[in-house]
Amino acid sequence: MDKTIFECKKYVTNSIFIKKALALKLSLEEFLMLTYFDNDYNSFLNIEDVSKNLGLSLDEAYKIFNNLISRKLIIIESTKDLEGRMIERVSLDNFYDMIVEEKVEEKKENKKIDIYSHFESEFGRTITSIEYEIINAWIEKGYTEELILGALKEAVYNNVKNLRYIDKILYEWGKKGFKNMSDVSRHLENKEERLEKKELFDYNWLDDTDEE
Repeated sequence: MDKTIFECKKYVTNSIFIKKALALKLSLEEFLMLTYFDNDYNSFLNIEDVSKNLGLSLDEAYKIFNNLISRKLIIIESTKDLEGRMIERVSLDNFYDMIVEEKVEEKKENKKIDIYSHFESEFGRTITSIEYEIINAWIEKGYTEELILGALKEAVYNNVKNLRYIDKILYEWGKKGFKNMSDVSRHLENKEERLEKKELFDYNWLDDTDEE
């Protein structure tokens, strides 16, 4: 067999790229064109070269290219070369941004799952659907993971394993503008309590009042 026929440029991609393309339900031709531009990111835009390298007719290449443009998966950027001439390049930044945003959302979901597992570990049981919604509501309100887990630790320290108590603590901390446990510690120091870290949860936050 004459293997020289396989000696041509190879186009590579990764699993994240493929996964996103499948999620967007791209056609095979659209996927191949995206892969082409991903591999030749710094090349000049030449639709005739695209047509030739992908084995598409010129009309097919234009149609697929326009489809990708209309879906905002690619954009055309105009820049100047070293001689000051205007050139056009194809950018996949929009497509890459979609992938990054998806990964960020996945991390957020994983973080939520981690918070729930902390509660189940401290409570020694599976949390109920109502408890799940309450914890989720805290997250949606903007309470940081650190602050939520800090309130959980205080509740466990005081042997009060219910979300109503934790909610009151978070409310008091939120009212004071606390974003993390460092803010909590600074507040105690400003009140000249000078508590050690191990004593942090001895403080009665429900009876705490600012001295003006």
